[in-house]
Amino acid sequence: MHRVTIRQNILDRLVARRGRVHWFERLDAKRSALAVVDMQSMFCEPGAPGEVQASRGIVEPINRLARSLRAMGVPVFWVLHANEQRGNKSDWDLFFDHVVADPETRRRTIESLAPGRQKVWPGLETAPQDVTLTKNRYSAFSPGASPLERELRARGIDTLLVAGTKTNVCCDSTGRDAMMLGFKSVLLSDCCAALSDDEHLSALETFIQQFGDVMTADEALARLRLAGSL
Repeated sequence: MHRVTIRQNILDRLVARRGRVHWFERLDAKRSALAVVDMQSMFCEPGAPGEVQASRGIVEPINRLARSLRAMGVPVFWVLHANEQRGNKSDWDLFFDHVVADPETRRRTIESLAPGRQKVWPGLETAPQDVTLTKNRYSAFSPGASPLERELRARGIDTLLVAGTKTNVCCDSTGRDAMMLGFKSVLLSDCCAALSDDEHLSALETFIQQFGDVMTADEALARLRLAGSL
């Protein structure tokens, strides 16, 4: 888990701009959902082509959070990444041709992200009522990337809590696009992981200023309980 704190000058800027640090003082459990992004072998397994070492350190925090949310009736979505290959072409050539262009890295990434191989990382506790779905872009809300938006709107959800990896790539992209689509968006700082503390912190500091809230799991749970007590 990353041990970082949003810098004081950023907090001061937030207070000067909007009179407080956090976007949301209360969260409605009846209209909230948790999306756990990319917690799968491609990113969590030691030696995997996309390994994020810190991802294994957020397994227990995510488990604790998910248990508490289920008890409140908050749905949990496991959002996994997969890309299809058809001969020499894929459903995301730009990524495979440039982000993982090294031939061996490309081969291993294609193999790891093949549809049908995606499973929630062992150690994470799922429940029968949870929903597992796949995306094929960084953001689960990119057009045609996943059914997440449809699933949320069908349940009357207007608030999305985001956990998983990488903080500054798929979690950030999904959280930003959620806000653009009108969802209240919250990155959970102690339930997200990046390749470094600096990348994790940079994502959090940018997100809280422009795209949504940043909270610990306990802070989010406290706001959900506060709204439920009214």
